[in-house]
Order: sequence, then C-alpha cells, then structure tokens
Amino acid sequence: MFTKKRIIQYAVIAVLFCIAVFWIYNQLSSSFAEYAEERNFSEIELFARTAPDEMDKEDADMWLSSVSEMIPGAISAYLIYDEDLWDFVSFAGSDTLLELYDDNKGNDVFVRAIDSCYYLEPYVFSNLFPIDYSENKDGTAVDDSQLYFIPTADESGAFSVGAIIIAVPDTAVTGYENLMRVLLFGFAVIFLIISAILMFTRDPMTGFLVLALFIIVGLFVAFPIFEAIRLSFVESGHFSFEIWKRCLSPTYLQALWGSLKLGVLTATASTIIGFLFAFLIERTSFRQKKLMTTLATMPVISPPFSLSLSIILLFGNNGLISKQLLHMNASIYGLGGLVLVETIGMFPIAFMTLSGVLRQIDSTVEDAALDLSATRWQTFRTVTFPLAIPGVLSAWLLVFTNSLADFANPLLLSGDYRVLSTEAYMLVTGRNDLGAGSALSFLLLLPTLTAFLAQRFWVSRKSYVTVTGKPSTTLTDLTNKPVRITLEAIAWTIMGFILVLYLTIVAGCFVRNWGIDYSFTLDNWGEALSRGLTAIRDTVTLAAIATPIAGILAMVAAMLIVRKKFPGKRLLEILIMTPYAIPGTLIGISYILAFNKPPILLVGTGAIIVINYVIRELPVGVENGIAALHQIDPSIEEAASDLGADVNTVFRTIVLPLVRPAFISSMSYTFVRSMTAVSAIIFLISARWNHLTVLIFNFSENLRFGLASVLSTVLIVIVLAVFFLMNAIVRDDKLTEKTISTR
Repeated sequence: MFTKKRIIQYAVIAVLFCIAVFWIYNQLSSSFAEYAEERNFSEIELFARTAPDEMDKEDADMWLSSVSEMIPGAISAYLIYDEDLWDFVSFAGSDTLLELYDDNKGNDVFVRAIDSCYYLEPYVFSNLFPIDYSENKDGTAVDDSQLYFIPTADESGAFSVGAIIIAVPDTAVTGYENLMRVLLFGFAVIFLIISAILMFTRDPMTGFLVLALFIIVGLFVAFPIFEAIRLSFVESGHFSFEIWKRCLSPTYLQALWGSLKLGVLTATASTIIGFLFAFLIERTSFRQKKLMTTLATMPVISPPFSLSLSIILLFGNNGLISKQLLHMNASIYGLGGLVLVETIGMFPIAFMTLSGVLRQIDSTVEDAALDLSATRWQTFRTVTFPLAIPGVLSAWLLVFTNSLADFANPLLLSGDYRVLSTEAYMLVTGRNDLGAGSALSFLLLLPTLTAFLAQRFWVSRKSYVTVTGKPSTTLTDLTNKPVRITLEAIAWTIMGFILVLYLTIVAGCFVRNWGIDYSFTLDNWGEALSRGLTAIRDTVTLAAIATPIAGILAMVAAMLIVRKKFPGKRLLEILIMTPYAIPGTLIGISYILAFNKPPILLVGTGAIIVINYVIRELPVGVENGIAALHQIDPSIEEAASDLGADVNTVFRTIVLPLVRPAFISSMSYTFVRSMTAVSAIIFLISARWNHLTVLIFNFSENLRFGLASVLSTVLIVIVLAVFFLMNAIVRDDKLTEKTISTR
C-alpha cells in the first residue's frame, strides 16, 4: 500500500490542507481581533459619556471602578489637564495605570496619545511596554492589555479638560486564538490520520475503529490522568517532588500493603464463590437457575455501602444480632469485616464473568475424556477448569482492581485497618490536598498493571478455543448427586446470609430509628420519595443513556484487541483498563480538572456523568468480550469475510450473536454500576443533575437510615425491573444455550 505515487499524493494533500488551515486561522483571528477592538471602543466611548460634570477624587474613584461592569477585567484612571503646567496630571483611579503614566509620559507613544486627547481625539494602542506592572500597588497587570486614551471635554465641547486611560485585558482575544489553535490543530491531525487510513490501509473500517477508540481513551482517560499527574508534581504553584516524598513515607506504604492484602483476599474469595455459583448454574442439572442467578446478582444492584451498613446494624458494636441477641463483644471492624463485605458485594462480578465463559465451553472434549474412562473430577480438573482459565483470571483481576479502588466500604468498616483508597479520599476531602490524593491514588496503579500484564502473559501462552463451526448443543453434568447437593447447600447458605442483609434494608424502611426506636412507621416513604424523586429520574435517565453505548463500545474494543493487529494495541488495552484501577475520587477530580474549561467544557452537564459511566465500566465489558472471543474459532469470521462480508457485517451477524451472553452481562453490569456509583459521581453532580446514591450516602452520613433504606429499596426494584426488561428486549436466540445431560 505504501507506493511512491500514494506517498506523493498524501504529501500534496497534507501540505495543501495545512496551508488552508493556517489561512483560516489567520482570517478568523484577525476578524475576531477587529471585532473585539470595535466592541471595546464602543463600550469605552459610552462609558466616557457617563463622566460626572464635577467630581472630587472619591467620586472619580467610584465612577472609574464601574468600568469593570461594562468590560470584565478592565481598569481605568483619570487624568486632568493642568493649565499652569500645560500637561495632563494624575488624578484618580487605578494606581497601576497612574504609575504607568507617570513613569512613561515622556515616551514618544505616550506623547502622541496625550496630544490626541488634547485635540479631543481618542487614541488606542496595545502591548507597547516590556515592563511588568503586575506587582505594583493594586496588583493589576497591564502588559497584556489594550490601552485606550479617551478625552473628556468641557461644557462647550471645544476644550479638553481631562483624559481617561482604560486598560482592557487581551484575554478574550488570546483565549479565542488558543481555542482556534486547539480546534484547528485537532481537526488537522484527525483529517491527516483519516486520509492516511484511507490511502495506506487495506481495511479502512478497522483503522477508523482503532482511531475512534484511541481518541476516546486519549480524551477521557489519558488527558484527565495527565492533569492529575501534573497536579501531583505541583507544590505551591511550582514543580516539586515534595508531594511524592510524603506519599512514599512508611505510613502510606503500610496503607498500600493493606490495600494489597485486602485486594488479594477479596479477589480470591470472590472468584471462588463466583465460580461455584457459575458452575452450579451453567454446568449442572440444578433446577432453580433463574432464581439463583437473580439472587446472585443482588449485591451489585445496591449502593456499595449499603451492605456495610447492614453488617454494622446486625454485627456492629451495638448490632441487633451480635450485641442484643448473642451478647458478643467481637468487632466486625477491620480486615475481616472488610473482606466479608467486599466479597459479598463483588463476587457477582466474578459470577457474571464466569457464567458466560462456562456456558461457551464445548462439552465434546469433556465427553471424550469421560469416554476414555476419566472420572468426573479428573475431567473437571484436566479439561473444564483449564478451558475456563481466561475467565477465571479476568474475574480475579476485575475484583482485585475493584477492591483496590473501593473507598466507601473501608470508610465505614476499616476501623484501625488502613487502606490507600481511604487515605487518598481523606486527603482530598478532609485536607483539600488534591496533589497528595492524586499521588496516593496513582500508587494503586502499580499492583493493578502488574496483575493485568501477568494475566495477559498467562493467557497468551496457550489456546483456549472451544467454540468452532459446529459447537455441541449439550453439556455433560460433571457432578454426581452428593456433590451437587453439597454445592447447592453452600450456595443457598450464602444466599440466605445475603437475603438477611437485604431484609435488614427493607426492615429499615419501616423502622422509625434503627438501634433506638424500632416502632413501625410509614413516614420514611413519604419523606424519602418526595426528596429523592428528582435524583431517581436523573439517575435512571443517565444510566439508560450510558448502558448501550458502553456495551457496544466494549464489544468493538474486545474484537479489535483479540482479532486484529495494529500498532499500539498494548497501549490501548492499558488505557482501557486504567480507569478501573484508579479510585473513583481521583477520576472525579481529574475530570473536573480536565473538563472545566474550553475547548471541552463539560463540568455541570449530564454528559460528563454519562462519559464517566461509560469509561469507568468499560474494562468489565472488554474483559467479558475478550474472555468470550478467546473461545470462538477465528475461522468462523474468516469464512464470512471470504464470502464478502465487511468488518461491520462480521461483527453484527457473527461476533455479536456468539458473544451475546458477554454483551448482555456487560450492559447489565454497566447499568447496575451506573445506578449505584458514588465515588466519582459525588464530585460530578450539579444543581441540574443529581444522583440517587449520593443522596443515599448523605442520608447515611446523617444517620437517616430509614430514608436511606427506602431509596436503596427503590433503587434495587428499578434495577431488577430493568434486568427483566433488558432480557425481554435483547432476547437470546439460543445460539449458545446448552442442555444438561447426565451419564
């Protein structure tokens, strides 16, 4: 594709386009500068006409200070004409301008300006002096301002009695020019890249998809992170390593070790439990599959801190069970309580990931092992589990990163146990130390990236393909009756404990004041719904917008990563996974830093919340898609391509139906996490867009557990309803459904 003719054509196009962009920039900049000067001159002439006929210095100061109401940022001073000196002398107004005039009135340009005022003609000039007056007296800089000299006349209008000096900052023109530079440069880069893709690639659609992904992650992942990194090296407005020196102290390294222990224990326990549930539902003849699936996803459809509140209310220092029923003095606070709560809250992540993986496994190889006299345990150990390793590693990694980034549960249950996420959160919210909070949060990237690269290395060493052109429609039950009953007993025990926790939330809806007054009441419902109606509407709307975007984007990214080769693939993977490893507080702060100014002003809008949803939960969908695609033979897609199908057709008719379980679970998880997000959203909400979990969190902090319970119950009902609706709309066409057979 790189022929001499095409290279010359591309070079000519690039040169002509750059010349055109440069011409457009010059034309727009000069036109705006002329418009701004004319507008300012009109405003200044209007201001000069408001000069009082007779005024002392106090009146003059008051009048001159009003110029900023007409022209933001402008300052002014007034000179009076002294007939004895035959010259203009300082009288009132800005000390900076008066000092500027006194220091430079002998300058040739100032002489021309004063002469013009003497003959009742205004004079304007800009950027004449290399002198910085920003530190003088009233602290206003005029070296980047346009200076206007406007004469004032006597009653007859024939003689000049004074002159007004007005300094108008050049920020409007400069800001416009900077904005134009950024926009036109970005437009030029995109145009040149698109032209290169069209001229030098055999598959332009893949090139455009890769370009789009890089733009998305570059703009909404790399750029905000860069802003946060930059802040971590700034101390009192200057570059410094002091913040990092404090963050690498033994105190914070101990907190990092605490986060690692919590993450490893939580990820291991969650993956084991998630695999148990997924295996029971997908690979055995267990009957209550739909009920168990619904119950197993319950912990992720509630605010992340609601289970902690239930644990505290039931097993805390004054808990209903631990203290009042069992009279125990054991404390739930610390590492043990955190592992318990996070495992309950995060094992559905592993379950949802592993369900799709186990469902995709072709049982032909298992049947072959059984036909060769292997036992069920040997078949599971040597065939089924090894084929599920990509999903197991993906599930472990997702839970691990989620645990590292969690701050809500440790904030309530950590006690004396220290983790890095809460340390960063307290530095940001308690001390307003954004730089230190950013630095601590970035320390969490080290273990996450290490785990991510180790997982990729392990998976790339072996083949896990099990779905070919003729997949089996049946699965062999690898458990006998005693094993299945044992698995069911474990699963129902865990479900029973989780149901107790949620019944506590439901009970709290009807209790006047939990722990003090257990009398029945319905007042909580009326007050909670009246105060939370707007938050409910906003949360559902924004989550519904983000869900399909995140689902489709995740499957496209997974297909490109698994099936295509392109420069920067590893970098793209790392950028996609990065948001999941960073605490939500840092994500919220970095988004505020990055998108609170032109050219991308998103703070205060619903768009920034939707973008946060999509980017924050994209790693889950991508991991699900990658795990599913690792099991699909590429020859299926190659056959479609050989028959003339383009990339879009192959993705829509081949890939998406085969990865439907991963696609649905990705969208479901995005919706759930969007509805229950709190850490980043708490920084991004505004007066126009509120969020339900933030309101629940505020009620919980204020010990209004009844109101928090009502809104948590409403949230759970909404998410369950959307689950059923999503399954009805996105109906499974049974391409990957298997029937369980016993031998």
